[in-house]
This record gives sequence, C-alpha cells and structure tokens, in this order.
Amino acid sequence: MLDLRPVGYVIGLLVAALGAAMTVPLLVDWSNGNGHWPVFLQSVIVTTLSGGLIALACANGVSRALSLQQTFLLTVTVWLALPLFGALPFVLGATGARTVDALFEAMSGLTTTGATVFSGLDELPAGLLLWRSMLQWFGGIGIIVVAMVFLPELRVGGMQIFRSEAFDTMGKILPRAAEIASQISWIYVGLTFVCFLTYLGLGLSSFDAINHALTTISTGGFSTTDASFGAFQGAPEYMASVFMILASLPFVRYIQLIAGASRPILSDTQVRSFLALLAVAILGLTVYQMLALERAVEPAFREALFNVVSITSGTGYASVDYQLWGAFAMVVFFCIGLIGGCAGSTCCSIKVFRYQILMSAIGAQIRRLYSPNAVVPPRFDGRPVSEDVLSSVMAFFVLFIVSLGVLSVALGMTGLDFTTSLSGAAAAIANIGPGLGPIIGPAGNFGALNDTAKWLLIVGMLIGRLELMAVYVLFTVKFWRA
Repeated sequence: MLDLRPVGYVIGLLVAALGAAMTVPLLVDWSNGNGHWPVFLQSVIVTTLSGGLIALACANGVSRALSLQQTFLLTVTVWLALPLFGALPFVLGATGARTVDALFEAMSGLTTTGATVFSGLDELPAGLLLWRSMLQWFGGIGIIVVAMVFLPELRVGGMQIFRSEAFDTMGKILPRAAEIASQISWIYVGLTFVCFLTYLGLGLSSFDAINHALTTISTGGFSTTDASFGAFQGAPEYMASVFMILASLPFVRYIQLIAGASRPILSDTQVRSFLALLAVAILGLTVYQMLALERAVEPAFREALFNVVSITSGTGYASVDYQLWGAFAMVVFFCIGLIGGCAGSTCCSIKVFRYQILMSAIGAQIRRLYSPNAVVPPRFDGRPVSEDVLSSVMAFFVLFIVSLGVLSVALGMTGLDFTTSLSGAAAAIANIGPGLGPIIGPAGNFGALNDTAKWLLIVGMLIGRLELMAVYVLFTVKFWRA
C-alpha cells in the first residue's frame, strides 16, 4: 500500500512556509495603515497551523528517499495544496472573491500563468497586490526546481534528456540535483534584485518596481494596474524584455557561466533557436506594423519586441491591445505562445527543445526514405536522442494537442465563442496568460467567464504547468497498483 506520510510531511512544511511568507504583505498593509492587515493575520494563522499540523501528523513516516509513486504524487499535490491556501487572502480580503475566483487567481499565480479574474487592481490594498506577485515568484522558482530535479527523473515529456548527471557540460559534469537547486535559487534571487534596481532606476515607484521584478523574473505577468505594462511604456518596456528573455533561458547555463564557462550558453542550440524565433517574430511584426498600419519605426519595434517576448516567454504582460493590429498579428501571437522558451527556465508551453527533437526526428525519417540502409538517429544539441526520450516527446505532443482540443470543446460547451474557447484553452494549458477575443484578450480578463469555464481553466493551468503526463499518470490504474 502506498505510504502517503512522506508526501504529507513535505506538503505540510511547504504550506507552513507559505503561511510564514504571508507575514510580508501583512507588514506592508500594517505599515500603510489601510486596515487590511487582519486579513493576512487570519490567513497566516490558518495556513501555518494547518501546514504544521499536517507535517507533525506525517513526521513519523519520513523516509530518506521517495519512491517513484510518491514523487509523482508529491509533484502534483504541491500544486494543488499551495493554491488552496494561497487563495485565502483573496476570499477574506478586499476582493471578497468567491471560491472559484480566488482559486483561479491563486492557481494562475503559482503556475505563473498570469490570467486574472480581478479588475480594479489600482484600488486594491498594497498587501494583496504584493501577495499576487509573491505567488508568481514562488511558482517560478518552484517550477525550475521541478523541471531540473523531478521531471527528468520521472521521465516526463522528454525531460530525462536534462538529467543532471548527463546534461551537456562541455567536458564538465554539473553538480548533482540538490546543489543545482541551491545555486539556481541564488541566481533567481539575484536576477530579481537586479531587475528591481533597474525598474527603480527607470522611474517606477519602489512598490511597482518590486512587484514587477517578481512577476518579470518568474515570467508570471501579474501587474499592479489594470493597464498591465501599458502604464510603464518607453524604456521600462525595453528592460522588461531583456529580463523576460534572461528568465526564459536555462538556469543551469547561468551556473556554468558564473563558474567561468561561457561556451555552453553560447553553444546551446536551444538558446540559439529561441533567440532566432524571437528575432523573426519581432522583425515580422515590426515590418507589418510599418507597412500595414503606417506606424513609426521606434514604437512599432518597441511594442513588437515587448509583446512578442511577453507572449513567447509566457509572461503575459500586455503594453497595448495587439488585437487591433489585425488578424496576422493575432495568428502570430497564438502560434508563438504555443512554442514557449527553454527547458529549465521559468517559461511554460511546449518549449523549444521538443520542437527541435520533433524536427530532428522528421528529418531522420525523411533521410531513411531515400537511404533505407542508413543509420540516422535523431539528434539534439549534437547528441543522439535515445528511443525513450523520443517516444516521450512524441507522446507529449499528442497529449498536448488532445488536451487542447478537449479543453477547447469543453469551454465551448459552456457557451463561450470559438475564439475565446480555443485561445482560453491555449492560454491555460500553455500558461500564457491572456487569450484572444473581446473577453479574455490583452485588454480584458477572465472575470466575465462562467464558473464552469473557470474550473476547467484551473484544471488546464495545473496540468499544463506540470507537463501534462505528471498529472495524467495519477489517473491510471497501474500507477496505484505498482
């Protein structure tokens, strides 16, 4: 029988830590004197006590290593438990949100999706706005650790190609998982601090700077204003684009860079492909605006740069309503959102490396057609791709497309139009943030959707953030019999 105590122990500790983190927005509201701090005091007490009691109840079952089943279960249940408690300030606080709305916002935060159901952000208490940003920041570092430590060992979606013992080193072996997680955390904090100072230097208030630093480096996209990043047009857009790109690159490359090895990040085909994708999309949309919309070069380039980087990285900021650019732009934004950034970053969606493996496999198959006796294995970053990685990637693509189709149909059955259903499903499963159309587009939010659609999108955000198969495997009979 599966022992759930080790899983419960870790979840309890993480829930208690989340409760302790609520003291930060509590102090912010208390110092502002807005009378909203008791909401966070209640949330701190409930969350910390609940997490502590769960950990104490399960402490006698702690083992030195988790089994495969326990690891799968832990990976998924963490992203279920934390949004449940993270939603408390939304229910108890100024938003007075219903359960579905509060859980939607918390799940969107911790999965770094960036879709929101709240409007009137400019009027919300500072502590509540900071809490939204903190949720995304926690989710960003959490998913990097999951992607580099757990998913490769669980052989999910081809992620086993990034196992720390074998991941490309240019002649050097990377440190093991625990050390990688520690070093990544310090890099994550460092990038956030530098981003904060940059925003501060560009004229943002200290409050706006810290909130947007948290949601930029996590590629989350929550903002402190309904206008999103449209409230900070100009130089902040350029620097935000730089930091979103930095957060979209593999964090293990930064470890190597700090160690004095610059060649790995420069030679990484995943990084080069990602940057090439951005360059093509930005150039295309800039030229399109200049020719079709008769816009000047600088604003056309700046808005194309910012919004392309935001959508491709899955951050979800919007500086303008790019739907007004026409159908061509909408198609481009929909497609780049389904590509995403690099593995081992805070990015979401399918990710560049899977497309590279897919194209390599297609190329190898084509070569076999005219050279039947040739041995042409698919390759990634110069190395042959093993059969288990290849089959895992192909399974991920199929599952992603099927999930996107099923969720789109389900949303349509709730009464949503085709554009809202399809783009909403893509925004949730790929954790992009804004969708398309008049309701959930960059100028709108998800608050107007019916409750059934919101519950469906909550599920979509969860399975998309955890690379689909990590969630679906829990619904197989063989998993529980193993």
